[in-house]
Amino acid sequence: MLPSYLLALREGLEAALILGIVLGVIRRLGRPRLKRQVWAGTALAVILSVGVAAVMNAIGASLKGTGEQIFEGVAMLLAAGVLTWMIFWMQRQARSIRTELEADVRRAALQGSQWALFTLSFVAVIREGIELALFLTATAMTTSAQQTLTGALLGLGTSALLGWSLFATTVRLDLRRFFQVTGALLILFAGGLVAHGIHEFNEVGWIPAVIEHLWDVNFILNENSTLGQLLKALFGYNGNPSLTEVLGYVAYFIAVGLGLRRSKSALPAAQEA
Repeated sequence: MLPSYLLALREGLEAALILGIVLGVIRRLGRPRLKRQVWAGTALAVILSVGVAAVMNAIGASLKGTGEQIFEGVAMLLAAGVLTWMIFWMQRQARSIRTELEADVRRAALQGSQWALFTLSFVAVIREGIELALFLTATAMTTSAQQTLTGALLGLGTSALLGWSLFATTVRLDLRRFFQVTGALLILFAGGLVAHGIHEFNEVGWIPAVIEHLWDVNFILNENSTLGQLLKALFGYNGNPSLTEVLGYVAYFIAVGLGLRRSKSALPAAQEA
């Protein structure tokens, strides 16, 4: 439940912040009628996102044997890739997204372009919604569907409350620190998805295990125990991983670490320019 809660909280808060910026500009311009277009785009995006999530889970549930393992492996590696891209994108765009978004909304509002506002809110929410649908599909493969759904609903509810508090009250949240902490946790989660995806491909035979069990610590912490299942859902814990599973796990963190270091070193140059 915790992974789905964290994912839904972050994705939901990103969408809430974007909608808050859009509605804030409309309010400052004194054009309250344009809110209807924003909420219409948001509603359509939510409906389509739920539909995508339902279809992906239905496909996964209908597959058996090798087909199921291939679907799980692809879904987990794809979710890990998208999750990593999202973290890097937020790091690069966090400083300028508000200014650019406000300029787009102001331009659309002054031109009376209701379709532009509808599209802007739709695209913002549908992107977060489809990403969340993919993440939850991958998460549901490491835990029960009920826990995944419960965590997602609680995360979305929390993000909606935080979003409302940020724009309707005097509550102030250190968003930079929030995204840093959740970003670090999600990188760990993505690394677990990579390892789990490789494990599924080991089972299918697409990726050779080389050494089937590099070690076995299940007698210390069984992966099927309560704590083991929690660590498996959060970080991809496996008590007896294969060599390629461990190599993939380590390679992912090395690649992300180098990427983050390069991205941070590029920020001062971009700000100076």
